[in-house]
Amino acid sequence: METLEFIIYPDGRVQEKVTGIVGASCAEVTAAIEAQLGIVLANEPTSEYFEKKVVSQNNVANAQATFSEW
Repeated sequence: METLEFIIYPDGRVQEKVTGIVGASCAEVTAAIEAQLGIVLANEPTSEYFEKKVVSQNNVANAQATFSEW
């Protein structure tokens, strides 16, 4: 589940936390919001940022297994 969490401090600072989005695509999701909020002072990527999307190749393997020239 993709989640955007914002904490707004009394001095006007906003802390943004993104969870559930794998890879750098979180920057695309938050770009418009950050443009409206103002200057980004810091950016701390989470472990999800460095993860790679897993692509299942089971369908390819099954298709190859069912094809035969015999």
